[in-house]
Amino acid sequence: MKRLWGYVSVILATLFFGLSAPLNKIMLSEMNPIQIGALTYLIAGIFLLLVRQSPLKNSILNMLDRENNAETFIKPSDYLILAVTAILSSAAAPLLFLKGLSETSAVNSALLLNVEVFFIISLGLAIFRESLKLKDFIGVLLLIIGAVSIATNGEFYNIILTYNIKGNLLVIGAAFFWSLDTVLSKFLSKKRDLIWISAIKSFIGGSILMLLLSLFNITLNFPVKMLPLIFSVSIFSIGCTFILIYFALREIGSTRVGSLFPLSSLFGAFFAFLILKESFGDIQIISALIMIIGTFILYWKQYPIKGQISK
Repeated sequence: MKRLWGYVSVILATLFFGLSAPLNKIMLSEMNPIQIGALTYLIAGIFLLLVRQSPLKNSILNMLDRENNAETFIKPSDYLILAVTAILSSAAAPLLFLKGLSETSAVNSALLLNVEVFFIISLGLAIFRESLKLKDFIGVLLLIIGAVSIATNGEFYNIILTYNIKGNLLVIGAAFFWSLDTVLSKFLSKKRDLIWISAIKSFIGGSILMLLLSLFNITLNFPVKMLPLIFSVSIFSIGCTFILIYFALREIGSTRVGSLFPLSSLFGAFFAFLILKESFGDIQIISALIMIIGTFILYWKQYPIKGQISK
């Protein structure tokens, strides 16, 4: 049951993250990317602090720590890791990605972001000695195939990785920083107060992006009609997702959490269909089935492996 909730948690996190894709696309039509990031991260931090001060706090923390074996003390070194992961995921990676996106195609960038899975698995094996069976690699491969099919809409001839090498390398660099954030967050996932950890991470990320707004003289003004979208991304795609990812890292480890990240491409395509009325045709349906099969292969009869650091 413990492992089940870990899988449910990461799948729910990818669903919330997938929701951000069409909402961000709408906001980008009238807002600066750094402005969106700064506002959503800061609001996510405020939301999490409000939850932490509410009567819901103990119920949520007890639910996340059912076995009552999480660490209650947060050391100075933990805050250092928290600061590093916030900088990696909220500043370095987004800036590299946006710069790379401006110098390569959208198809290439969507495809190359999937190398994050390989980085996470490699780092998880190296740092935590986590292990994967052959069937797990098959499941990961199916998830990546599904994500690539969605990114290219089945038109694989649009993939030209030798074109605009600099942009492609920047996107790969962003994927590496995001994967490093995920793996290092494994250390923080052992803490009991995941709400506080997530709130601080959101505030650090938002503060860095606010500083960038000042450096680039970007205004904070935005249309009032964007507020519902900003709050949705802040609460679900950042605030709730941070907590869910930390919980999943604690329960099933970084390699399996990272292996399921491509599901966000599927959920992103589905929400784009619902919200933006973008196509969700045969390719998307087939890709969805492939990714669902990959997910079940990862979960099916997954027994603890000797020497694996987990939970």
